[in-house]
Amino acid sequence: MKRVIKEFFLQHDIIIMFGIMLAFFIVLQEKLFTGTALLSLLVGIIFYTLNEYVTHRFLFHLKPPKNPILLKLLKRLHYDHHVYPDDLRLLFLPIWYSLPLFAIWLYALYLFTGSITIVLSFGIGMIGMFLMYEWKHYIAHRPIRPITRFGRWLKKQHILHHYKNENYWFGVSNPFYDFLFGTYKEGKDVKLSETARNLEKEKNNTSTF
Repeated sequence: MKRVIKEFFLQHDIIIMFGIMLAFFIVLQEKLFTGTALLSLLVGIIFYTLNEYVTHRFLFHLKPPKNPILLKLLKRLHYDHHVYPDDLRLLFLPIWYSLPLFAIWLYALYLFTGSITIVLSFGIGMIGMFLMYEWKHYIAHRPIRPITRFGRWLKKQHILHHYKNENYWFGVSNPFYDFLFGTYKEGKDVKLSETARNLEKEKNNTSTF
């Protein structure tokens, strides 16, 4: 288990995001334990879980674009991960994608609220859930048996997404939105997809982008 934790936390993307979250903690200190801050933290967690589902389903599984730059981007962000699901180099979201995206969200929230406390608290919740997502994703693709029954079940759902049908089981950190939006199915009720391991050929057509 020590080897697993070491391998995960030595990823430079994880180090950077964890460092940012820690910096937010240091700046807030006791302000984090006010009602406004705690509520903002909770909203940040919820926001990230929804974003995780929406991004995975509608962006990462976008039909292959004709634009070669966009295609290359999607290949790095997700398509190649389906081809090589256990490749550690493709397992984590690249920092050049996640960091600017988080910065945009936090800046937009600051423009809306004008409160550093709300922004940093929201950021802690969002980044904390992002790190949980990365951990769950890491566990799903490594030869590791999760400790809890729920963890083992969650890993199984993600494996089904990769090896049985890419149109279901989009939740990685949690299955809530799969149940809510109808993309959760029992494995036995879903047909084997020919494109689960090759999203570039999905639906045999391309986006006009």
